[in-house]
Amino acid sequence: MASTAAVPNLAFRRLRGPRSAGEFAAAVRRAAREIGEQVACDARYIGRVESGEIRCPNYAYERVFLHMFPGLALTDLGFSARETVRGRGARIASGPPPAAGHAAPSPSARPGRAPDPDEGPAGPGVPGAPDIHDIPEESDVLRRVFMTSGTATVAAASLGFGRPHASAAPRVSLPAQRRVGEAEVSAVEEAVRQIRLLDDRRGADGLYRRAARPLRAAYELLDAGTTARRATSDRLHAGAGELALSVGWLAHDSGRLDDARSHYAEALATARLAGDAGLEAHAFCNTSFLARDAGRPREAVRAAEAGLRAARTLGSHRLVALLALREAGGRAGLGDRTGCDRAIGRARSAFERGPAAGDPEWMSFFREAELELLEAQCWSALGDWSRAARHGRRATVLQDAHFTRNLALYRAQLTADLARAGRVDEAAATGHQVLDLLDRVQSSRIRGMLAEAARMLEPRAGAADVAAFLARHGTFPGASDGPGRTGTED
Repeated sequence: MASTAAVPNLAFRRLRGPRSAGEFAAAVRRAAREIGEQVACDARYIGRVESGEIRCPNYAYERVFLHMFPGLALTDLGFSARETVRGRGARIASGPPPAAGHAAPSPSARPGRAPDPDEGPAGPGVPGAPDIHDIPEESDVLRRVFMTSGTATVAAASLGFGRPHASAAPRVSLPAQRRVGEAEVSAVEEAVRQIRLLDDRRGADGLYRRAARPLRAAYELLDAGTTARRATSDRLHAGAGELALSVGWLAHDSGRLDDARSHYAEALATARLAGDAGLEAHAFCNTSFLARDAGRPREAVRAAEAGLRAARTLGSHRLVALLALREAGGRAGLGDRTGCDRAIGRARSAFERGPAAGDPEWMSFFREAELELLEAQCWSALGDWSRAARHGRRATVLQDAHFTRNLALYRAQLTADLARAGRVDEAAATGHQVLDLLDRVQSSRIRGMLAEAARMLEPRAGAADVAAFLARHGTFPGASDGPGRTGTED
């Protein structure tokens, strides 16, 4: 099928006015936060819109744009009507067909899932069907991770969520002509965004094994591919490194700490080879977090300090704040109350300087609620349960309900701190709130944290509220899991 030439979106360009594409993308992200949305908007996305490559935004972006420009419709913003951009899936090479008897409908054809036009090609959808933000379980959102583009292609890789059998998922294959272009690099970057989105909504369990497939393909491209431009090569290195960190986080959150360490080291090596300070800072940030969780607090401090050195030239106060909190967590593990308190103070000072154009895309999770949660963890590690609970309560109040996994995690942290502080009735009530979310969130970490809190409450099982929580908790899978450490990440 011949593709239609893109028509520049001049109306959208006029709305941007004198702002640069990067400045306008930052404004879009701020507007998204105002209405509780999460979009990974950057200058490249704005360029794709203005060039006409994105004829209609996905539902999340639609809500943000209509919030930014009240009284205007999508067509006033220069976009095409949604129904006119459906059915682009014919231009996509699919993977091998499922085995007989195990056929699964394509995600775009399943009831209740309309394709978002700018999320990548998709088949015909059901007009008016809900989008990803309206569905309790996003089983289909990673529909196409790598897309075809002439002879430079990684053919039809998908994470295959919602398929009845793993064998039904398309396989990753490299082209005979291993030349990497815009489509392949964009696909790697999109895989990162989609994995982070799913983790925010559902947790890591069940995602990790499938997410390893596009990661392998990305590194095969790095090892065997050639690119036409240095900028494309730099983006591929950055995208592959961020993908390694995202997959490493899924391993981390699902209790596979050795796997996580390997993925984080891979990302750090990629950052060093590419001379990418932002990726290096991110890798050290995750490595510090992992070291704390693995009981290596001194390593956590050293990794956080290395991340701060890498972040010096990036112009992101929020990144400095997060790395200072990683250092604080390590110092709390060492029992260094003074050093921990000082690191928290530096983190709060940096955070209060506000967002900046240099803030990395992956830090969308790091808001005031996360700052409060990380401080709560520090005081919990130092044995100041009441202070930890105060910050934990504030974190749960501030947390955006769209981050379902983090909301469950914050409440699990609070349940344990309240139990340790002797506030058992409040702990039981908070524990019930965590259980309310566990049918939507799959995280070994959170189950482990709640199991630890339940064990602390067992001596008070004579209290009616505690007994009710313990009885309900005992009916959930993984109720007897071992203790879990806390923390969040993109």
